[in-house]
Amino acid sequence: MTSPQQAASVPPVVLFDGVCNLCNRWVNFVIDRDPKAELKFAALQSSAAAELLRSVGHPAALPEPDSVLFVEGGRVYQRSTAVLRIAGHMAGAWRLLAVLAVVPRPLRDLVYRWIAAHRYAWFGKTSECRVPTPALQARFLG
Repeated sequence: MTSPQQAASVPPVVLFDGVCNLCNRWVNFVIDRDPKAELKFAALQSSAAAELLRSVGHPAALPEPDSVLFVEGGRVYQRSTAVLRIAGHMAGAWRLLAVLAVVPRPLRDLVYRWIAAHRYAWFGKTSECRVPTPALQARFLG
C-alpha cells in the first residue's frame, strides 16, 4: 500500500474503459483541456491500472469497467464524482462543472449509470484498448 507521502507525489490518474469509443473520445477531450499535462491516463483493462489500484488499496479486479475511476492523492473516485474531479483539473470554463458536486451523488450517479449502460450501443466499442500516439505516450501509464 502507498504511504501518504507517496500518494501525494503520484500525479492524478484517469482510469477509463479502453475499448469504449465514448471513453476514448472523452480522454481526448480531457487531454486537449489539460495544457499543463497534469493528468495521466490508463485503460482499466491494463496491468498499469491494476497495479495503481492495488497500490492505493482498491480492488484491482473490476468485473466490467462500467465506471471511470480517478486516482488522486491516494484516493479512488468513481462515476460522477470522478468526472467532476477531473473537470476541476481542466482549463477554462470546464472547471466550473466541478460545482455540480452539490447535486446529491445518488442522483448524479443515476444519470452516470444510465449513460454507462448505453455507451456501447450509442458510441460503439473497439476490439482492443487505445494505443496512444507517440506524442501522448508520456501521458499514459504502462
